[in-house]
Amino acid sequence: MPRGKSSSGGSLFYRRKHSWRRDELVSRSTLHLLDFDDGTPPEHAWRRKLSSHANRLKEFNVTFREAFKMMKLGLRLWSYVREEASQGRKAPIDPFTRESTKPSASQGVPLGGMGTGSISRGFRGEFKHWQITPGLCDMSPVMENQFSIFITREGGTKKYSSVLAPGQHDGLKKSSDDGISSWDWKLRGDRSTYHALFPRAWTVYDGEPDPELKLSCRQISPFIPHNYEESSLPVSVFVYTLVNTGKERAKVSLVMTWANSIGGLSHQSGGHVNEPFIGENGISGVLLHHKTANNNPPVTFAVAALENQNVDVTVLPIFGLSGESSVTAKEMWGTMVQGGCFDRDNFNAGPSMPSSVGDTVCAAVSASTWVEPHGRCTVVFSLAWSSPEVKFKKGSTYHR
Repeated sequence: MPRGKSSSGGSLFYRRKHSWRRDELVSRSTLHLLDFDDGTPPEHAWRRKLSSHANRLKEFNVTFREAFKMMKLGLRLWSYVREEASQGRKAPIDPFTRESTKPSASQGVPLGGMGTGSISRGFRGEFKHWQITPGLCDMSPVMENQFSIFITREGGTKKYSSVLAPGQHDGLKKSSDDGISSWDWKLRGDRSTYHALFPRAWTVYDGEPDPELKLSCRQISPFIPHNYEESSLPVSVFVYTLVNTGKERAKVSLVMTWANSIGGLSHQSGGHVNEPFIGENGISGVLLHHKTANNNPPVTFAVAALENQNVDVTVLPIFGLSGESSVTAKEMWGTMVQGGCFDRDNFNAGPSMPSSVGDTVCAAVSASTWVEPHGRCTVVFSLAWSSPEVKFKKGSTYHR
């Protein structure tokens, strides 16, 4: 925090610094290069480097006088928590139970519109805080849900591949396994920054992993004043702006991977189906039909990308995390490193067989393009989910 002296010269006072200036974290030349298609983050925003770590929030304490004044309220709340527990339900507000996962200042701009269920996305790129089912919230990130990049310079002398998130995460094991630990988690994050201004967020990769490629991802969710209908759409769009500052053409492939999961261990409950699709106006991707446990209404995710004359979209409808899968996460990554795309015939695969109990099934959507020397290009992904029925813990079911 900046520090200054009072006019008397004796006492010191502190002025809170809410955020860094934009050009303190991103070079002015990079900001100028990304200044098209809204690829440049705004001047006023909440900012973090991807290499930074979330600060644990401090717990507050109350004085004896404050506790005495709130005693009646506390007794009523304690009685309510006990009653819900006796019915096998968890109270949405329970100050008497200490959570195993402490809250931290790691949040970014959330995904989706109002009343659609909730998926949060942290500033380091992780998708977490799953609240698709009312009354349930899983704080942990689903690490299979990632954006990754594969770059090949013309002539093949320079190749880069990396997940677009720092690799210092719990749950990543040795790179020799067949799961996501075998992916290239090379991003350090010290040259990549997150900028948040609701309902949008920008992640700028200033030469990571390719020093000659500037990359900006703009995340948008529908929040439109005086338009409740469209502001309630369960969808988010990710617009990638690519700028090639090198002397060679670059083939750039961006991949969005997504697990058939609604957080926690829901991916292991079995009965989940993935299905490729080709939609209208160049939109294609994969539908992930999730059969929720405990007779909760099903949820379907749609992961898609926009194909045009400059961008080719291919999909891998299903892959797994172990050697027992027909295609493993490791094999998926190897396919992208080698060719930068998936087989076009995968669109004809049809729905997959329902997943077995204990298995994790994922999907991948790739968008590939050539970026000329000193050229620019835009690649667009989207995530949507559908759960027409909402069931509350007391048994009531409503149509959204």
